[in-house]
Amino acid sequence: GLLSVIQKLKGSPEQELRIVLLGLDNAGKTTLLKRLASEEVSTITPTQGFNIKSVHSHGLKLNVWDIGGQRSIRPYWKKYLGSTDLLIYVIDSADQKRFEETGQELAELTEDESLTGVPLLVFANKQDLVTAAPAAEIAEGLSLHTYRDREWQIQACSALSGEGVQVQIGARGLCRAGRGLKGLCSHPSSLQDGMNWISSQIMNRKK
Repeated sequence: GLLSVIQKLKGSPEQELRIVLLGLDNAGKTTLLKRLASEEVSTITPTQGFNIKSVHSHGLKLNVWDIGGQRSIRPYWKKYLGSTDLLIYVIDSADQKRFEETGQELAELTEDESLTGVPLLVFANKQDLVTAAPAAEIAEGLSLHTYRDREWQIQACSALSGEGVQVQIGARGLCRAGRGLKGLCSHPSSLQDGMNWISSQIMNRKK
């Protein structure tokens, strides 16, 4: 868990890691990134190219690449995948008309050789809206339980408020590949829990 990650990092020099933040346009990627970086989120403009921010978490310097999700930009996503330590994929939980589209984009991403074995963290964003689908339902629709070649987690959140909700995550904060939805349990969580999971997954890959 988080304690073991901190113990491993204690007294170690800071490690610099690369995270790619993707998702369709209007999913809330930039808002999420600003929230994780403890920045003001009242004014957000659509990302036309990419943003890069460094987030410090438990001795790790996480360089997060936020890349625009407009249809015209998506063909260029793969150019940014090299040397990726973790993929964060953001979904607008309230825009159910685009679930099929976002699922197809995610499936294509995970098939890319540059992301082989790279941990996946899916943020089911905009849970503050009454029309938002539950994270477990989204996970089922995305067939995340079939992703047996990597660690993955789906986490419900509201990037706008910065508050976590009761979400479906594994008892130790992650879902092991191949366990599927049967291995999930309810546990209070937050955006910071997502960052803790990021740190633990990357440390495991760096061993």
